[in-house]
Amino acid sequence: MSRYSLPLVLACGSGIAMISLGERSAFGLFQADMAGAREWGRETFAFAFALQNLLWGIGQPFAGALADRYGTFRVLACGGVMYALALAGTVYMESATAVTIMFGLLLGLAMSACSFTLVISAFGRIVSPAQRSLAFGVGTAAGSLGMFLFGPLAAVLINQTGWENAMTIFAAIALSVVLFAIPLRGKAEVDRTGPQQSLGAALKEAIGYKSYVLLVFGFFVCGFHVAFIIAHMPSYLVDLGMGPAVGGTAIALIGLFNVVGSLVAGAIGQRYSKAYSLAILYALRSIAIVVFVMVPVTPFSVIVFSSVMGLLWLSTVPLTSGLVAVMFGPRYMATLFGLVFFSHQVGSFMGVWLGGLIYARTGSYDLLWYIGIALGVFAAVVHLPIRDAPSPRLAGAPAAA
Repeated sequence: MSRYSLPLVLACGSGIAMISLGERSAFGLFQADMAGAREWGRETFAFAFALQNLLWGIGQPFAGALADRYGTFRVLACGGVMYALALAGTVYMESATAVTIMFGLLLGLAMSACSFTLVISAFGRIVSPAQRSLAFGVGTAAGSLGMFLFGPLAAVLINQTGWENAMTIFAAIALSVVLFAIPLRGKAEVDRTGPQQSLGAALKEAIGYKSYVLLVFGFFVCGFHVAFIIAHMPSYLVDLGMGPAVGGTAIALIGLFNVVGSLVAGAIGQRYSKAYSLAILYALRSIAIVVFVMVPVTPFSVIVFSSVMGLLWLSTVPLTSGLVAVMFGPRYMATLFGLVFFSHQVGSFMGVWLGGLIYARTGSYDLLWYIGIALGVFAAVVHLPIRDAPSPRLAGAPAAA
């Protein structure tokens, strides 16, 4: 249990989510200027951004395991410092290889150590089981609010000061994660009255549990959707003759409406089946993309699509993390949700990298939109068999899902 008050913990954790996710969501706005300044193609930036997402996912289970063992503060503080160093260092990178290492590898690992997934896991050990879904929604909504704030901020800073100064300012802001992490000191307590379990046993149980495996597959699709839209939609709109401000507005609207979507999803998760809610959410994503690509793309259609997509954006997080908590409890949640999030980041890697590759080969993003539609349908189907209930070990039942 934290030594600090619950409101302070929630506020500081939300601040971390706002900064780490908000800054990351604005990176797509740097693409054109970064590529132009160093004479890189979009494919180079896309690969570095994709690698960033992949390393974020690879590092997340390890960061979660460290937080479970040594406490959340230490991991978050290290992540905040690495985040700032990676952003500041990117400004001075000249070659494609160097920027891939700094903006891709180092920044990806930094994000795994100060991401909203660790914040959500910290919330999970502090609030009661009945409040977890809503608390997870609050943490996710804070990250979405960061998207709303940092998208326009990045556009203004890039326009007025240049991308190098804008990224340096982002690095300075990232350092504040260290201060916000202080009230999140502590680690999950072992319940000596219940079934005892080692980390290795917890991993073995999760991998052998069908509902958890299906959840892992489904979260891949979430990563694919959000990453390709964040990374490529601003450039997609520029290709259609719209100014950079339209892309910045789109990102901001996604963030703003996802504040509502995340809170609503958290509330829904407390009352209704999280698995069925996720199935509906992914199906609605596919429908939204179908409508967007079928109608003429105008500033108005971008506003509508961004608003609708925002409602469905990271609304998956409180529901998905809530399912992990229900299945296995809070003891190893940072690790187990970290594994689910790894799948999300593999999807992010594919969404960003394929976007750059498809554009380089075809000169269009159309195929990427169609892939996104098909994956949304896949995710909707995958979530239908998932059980929104404790694992057999916790429930004391002999049968496995």
